[in-house]
Amino acid sequence: MLVSITSEISLTAWSIASTAAFVLGISKAGVKGIAIIIVTLMALAFGAKESTGLIVPLLVVGDIFAVIYYNRHAQWKYILRFLPWMMGGVLIGVLIGKDLDEETFKIGMAIIILGSVIMMYWWDKRKSKAVPTHWSFAGFMGIMAGITTMVGNLAGAFSNIFFLAMRLPKNEFIGTAAWLFFIINIFKLPFHIWSWGTITPETLLINLKLVPGILIGLFVGVRLVKIIKEDFYRKMILVLTAVGAILILFR
Repeated sequence: MLVSITSEISLTAWSIASTAAFVLGISKAGVKGIAIIIVTLMALAFGAKESTGLIVPLLVVGDIFAVIYYNRHAQWKYILRFLPWMMGGVLIGVLIGKDLDEETFKIGMAIIILGSVIMMYWWDKRKSKAVPTHWSFAGFMGIMAGITTMVGNLAGAFSNIFFLAMRLPKNEFIGTAAWLFFIINIFKLPFHIWSWGTITPETLLINLKLVPGILIGLFVGVRLVKIIKEDFYRKMILVLTAVGAILILFR
């Protein structure tokens, strides 16, 4: 159970959580593939189960900035193709989240993510312009994204693979992902509040104290995105996603 009085949280935990908030801001500004760092740091600061609910309101704060700043780049046809499957995955995650064996989950997820990254690397190497059009591709990636975002706030890997497969340019990638995650994180809130009980007045007070870190991260992240070139951006996301999958095993 998360401590009910924020003053009881150690200085070390606050430092780790503030770093996570800063990284979250960078991520929401468009530097994708680093969500695993946020999840890992928050789990270290507050514990795995408690941190799951703590992160969601922080994500929403970052999402609000992202949808305002990158709104003009959003491609709604991809959101509408992916979102229903992802919502279905969230509902599955709500049902299995409390009883899921964490060791089995993280090993299975790491294998799936690494397999997806290898597949995307192979596609990039052959320079094929063809993109997956069958409904099963969006369906599988969407359901997995929904389950993992509800259970561990780790949907980024699956959504990254989907949007990379669609070969979205950098800004369209960021704008489309911004709206997708804003909608899905709002969708998750009631389940964390009333079903799992992982969002409480106490956790919201902690969130409020971490918002400045998000704002600083957003400022830094916007400038990083501007200097990252298109080809490097795709490679960077694949590498960070693969590293994230490996880190899950040691979380």
